[in-house]
Amino acid sequence: MKTSEATRDATREALPLHQRLAAEFQRRIESGEWPEGEPVPSESQLCAEFGSSRGPVRQALAVLRGEGSLVGGRGKPPVARRTAPSQPFATFLSFTQWARGIGREPGQRTIEVARRRATPEAAARLGLPEGEPVVELVRLRLLDGVPAMLERSTFVHEVGRILFDFDPDTGSVYDELLRRDVDLHHARHTIDAVAAEPRDAELLRITAGAPLLRVRRLTTSSRGVPLEDADDRYLPSMATFTIENTVEGRTVIGRYRTEED
Repeated sequence: MKTSEATRDATREALPLHQRLAAEFQRRIESGEWPEGEPVPSESQLCAEFGSSRGPVRQALAVLRGEGSLVGGRGKPPVARRTAPSQPFATFLSFTQWARGIGREPGQRTIEVARRRATPEAAARLGLPEGEPVVELVRLRLLDGVPAMLERSTFVHEVGRILFDFDPDTGSVYDELLRRDVDLHHARHTIDAVAAEPRDAELLRITAGAPLLRVRRLTTSSRGVPLEDADDRYLPSMATFTIENTVEGRTVIGRYRTEED
């Protein structure tokens, strides 16, 4: 336990200051330390408490405004609002990275890791002949021990076979694949809403037919070769997703300004 806490603390310390501040502010809102509907401390008070200049504090507050955890402004003190933690697209490839970045403890319970023949749908998305061997992974993902998402991934066999030498209950599959030099380079995400199937409902502890946010992901190598076809189903109460756009029309994926003054 102490080792896990030390690792988590080290991970947080490696984040830019404004991200650490945003995680702490989010924790205070969710714990009720900053009551919902009440103004949060002023920028000057926060600067004094954390020994920071105004830049990182303002950036952290802006992050929470963007995620809906703070409302108000334009001359009025921002007010705390409890909301589901937001999932920036930049961390879609790692549930573990995202959870730790918002100050939550990620967890997982592996349902199965199995070698199977590719279904027609998976074969088409992965560019494989129908019936080609693939490796399927099913995990229940947790935030602070509470079910948040059901993860189903189908990997091409040369990538998925690595998982037979790795315990998916111990942490991030993507971190392990990257450590093993798998060329995970690009992912395309499609988001829609689906009704919970009976098995999903049982694992997520909800009623069958309840709405879920589904994120379908196709992960490819730097050469555009498909490596993973994934279907992640989130509880809407546990996660939301953010996209930012520039005035030029370009999509900025989960990025915030990092310069500090």
